[in-house]
Amino acid sequence: MRRVYLVLGLIFIAIGVVGAFLPVLPTTPFLILATTCFARSSPRLENWLLSHPRFGPPLHAWREHGAIPLRAKLLALAGTSVGFLLFWIGTAPGPILTAGVGVLMLTGLVYVFSRPSA
Repeated sequence: MRRVYLVLGLIFIAIGVVGAFLPVLPTTPFLILATTCFARSSPRLENWLLSHPRFGPPLHAWREHGAIPLRAKLLALAGTSVGFLLFWIGTAPGPILTAGVGVLMLTGLVYVFSRPSA
């Protein structure tokens, strides 16, 4: 199982790196998942993520308090809004699909904003 967690952690890091450059894809949740996987597979990689100057503080805030920085919350709101707008304009979905995607995105935002701020 250690190898499975290691591979999953590396995949989550790759997705998180992509998310650092795409406004619609969040970075921190994937790095939280990567840290969790590395805790079960590679203490060295877990420590690397937790001591990273850019990503370490939000990971510590999540681990210790379940907190999400206000800046990350606002970026999540902006990214979700842009993503929904692109979805709506780019695909011209029907009302049921529009409502379904909207409810899913809103559910994610409610969760993010319900967490304490770091």
